[in-house]
Amino acid sequence: MKFISTRGQTEPKSFTEAVAIGLAPDGGLFLPETLPDISGQLAKWEKLGYADLCFEFLRLFATDIEPTVLRGLIQKSYATFSVPEIAPLKQLDERTYVLELFHGPTLAFKDFALQLLGNLYEHQCAQSGLGINVLGATSGDTGAAAIHGLFGKPKTAIFILYPDGRVSPLQERQMTCTGAANVHAIAIDGSFDDAQRVLKEIFGDQAFSAQHHLSAVNSINLARILAQCVYYLSAWLRLPAADRPSVEFVVPTGNFGNVLAGWLLSRMGVPVAGFKVATNRNDILHRLFTTGEYRTGDVHASLAPSMDIQVASNFERFLYYTVDGDAAKVRAIMAQLKATGAHHFAHFNQFNFTSSRATDAEITAIIRRVHEKSGYIVDPHTACAFKDLNPARISVVLATAHPAKFPAAIRAAIGQEPTHPALEALKPRPVVKHRLPANAAAIKAFIGQHAV
Repeated sequence: MKFISTRGQTEPKSFTEAVAIGLAPDGGLFLPETLPDISGQLAKWEKLGYADLCFEFLRLFATDIEPTVLRGLIQKSYATFSVPEIAPLKQLDERTYVLELFHGPTLAFKDFALQLLGNLYEHQCAQSGLGINVLGATSGDTGAAAIHGLFGKPKTAIFILYPDGRVSPLQERQMTCTGAANVHAIAIDGSFDDAQRVLKEIFGDQAFSAQHHLSAVNSINLARILAQCVYYLSAWLRLPAADRPSVEFVVPTGNFGNVLAGWLLSRMGVPVAGFKVATNRNDILHRLFTTGEYRTGDVHASLAPSMDIQVASNFERFLYYTVDGDAAKVRAIMAQLKATGAHHFAHFNQFNFTSSRATDAEITAIIRRVHEKSGYIVDPHTACAFKDLNPARISVVLATAHPAKFPAAIRAAIGQEPTHPALEALKPRPVVKHRLPANAAAIKAFIGQHAV
């Protein structure tokens, strides 16, 4: 299978090439040339464990990796999870399930893709004999998961940009307390969107990117999205057959990558009734799906910091499908968004999306209400997804992070402070971070000094 850029000005690449490059040279994002129809495979996959299901799904895309090698990389990736189900599906009431995605090594859903991506990078380095320098931007969980997927691996260095003071203290400790020489946590002035802007500018310098063998670890990397498709598939297959036709996945998201993975699966033949985008006060996606207007604004700090975003980088992949794969239209719209920060879209209601917005006060109230009703504790991001669930549908809420990562918010809501041994172990360790301006030249100079 080959992979093409959303902007249509990059030669098709193999899976391995697309993963290694990350961001397409024309500035677009990679997508499969065609999406496979997996509807005929669902019955055969129903009894598979998570790693085996992941292998059967990813082998449709990673056709340039020998199957036994791919299977080994997948098994190694999910051996780091703390529960055998990998992504447990728990029923809270007759119409509500929670898909727990926080049992990986950094207690967030990003582990599903980034454990695998780290092992893919290690395999590529071993095959080529070349080093790789991985660059990412994070609003919290991506950085920790990316670092954990790569720290200590030979021939690799990882550079993670994050907004100084705008991630939770424990999220920051997960990035800055590893003690690994190949990990470089870079705290920048500004917001996540500033970090993402700098990242894209650096990748836009193709000579610099080639010189240092840069690769993207953000969800602009196609492997991230494909790996995340699998937990939607796993959840759908484990639902009672009678519930499957009416299921709505409710997804806390700011960067649009998580919900896009599920939506792509529906385009591959998995019958899903709908997807609900759950946002915090930074509600650009909620405004898009309620008004048709995509308009960036100021980023406001919230109790759900991983969604404090105004530029949803994965939106371009969705846009590609809404214009029927017309790369020229994608380029024109993305140019308009870059110039003006806004674009009005028509007919978005045909794509099975709804949305909601939760303020900080509502997040606190929802955490308290869910706990009082079911005894279940949700983190602030997952809490956003519990607002206004559709009673006519079976809701599968994606629990994106362990509540222990946000102790202050949980304590304020229910008077309890959840803990986790992995997080407690970080508290006495020294913080090692590098404060730099949100400036591409400064970041490139730092990379040049520390690249492998």
